[in-house]
Amino acid sequence: MSARTTLPPVPRAKIDDPGLRALIARSEETGIADSRFVRLMAHVPGYAEALHDALDRSLMEGEVDHGLKEIIRIQLARHAEDPYFAAFRSKRALEDGLTEERIEAGCGDFETDDRFTPAEKWALRYGWLMYRTPEKVDKAFYDEGKSHYSEAQIVELGAFIAFHYGMQIFLGTLDLPAEEGA
Repeated sequence: MSARTTLPPVPRAKIDDPGLRALIARSEETGIADSRFVRLMAHVPGYAEALHDALDRSLMEGEVDHGLKEIIRIQLARHAEDPYFAAFRSKRALEDGLTEERIEAGCGDFETDDRFTPAEKWALRYGWLMYRTPEKVDKAFYDEGKSHYSEAQIVELGAFIAFHYGMQIFLGTLDLPAEEGA
């Protein structure tokens, strides 16, 4: 990726909106981001709330395994060359036993890795293909997915992949300064 630019997040001291402060606390509580994400989005406060809500809900809720979505999220962040989101680990996923070894396997040659079920391999492949070779995400691909997941779960995964990768592409173009007080 080309040289990144810095768009400074709004300084914490200038955020007096209780809703934005709550978003910062939620990010830090879950481990899905730190204050820089919310403070960057705070330049457009309505977006901050909507984007954080989508980020949080898409990862923390739903019927697809949280740890699997966390691996896909990291896989996408690495592909997008986004060091910001690639560095985060959901506290819930870690508490549920997700390891760096499993993350590395899911970001690598997962197709031949016996640690992943056929359903997990399909979901990892979905994240892998959507932005690399989307023409392979065709009827046959979705038919295979339906042997592992409900239609609702496939939509959950597709929307999750699209949203997270889009945010990661955006943040991958930026060089966010270090967290305040870090």
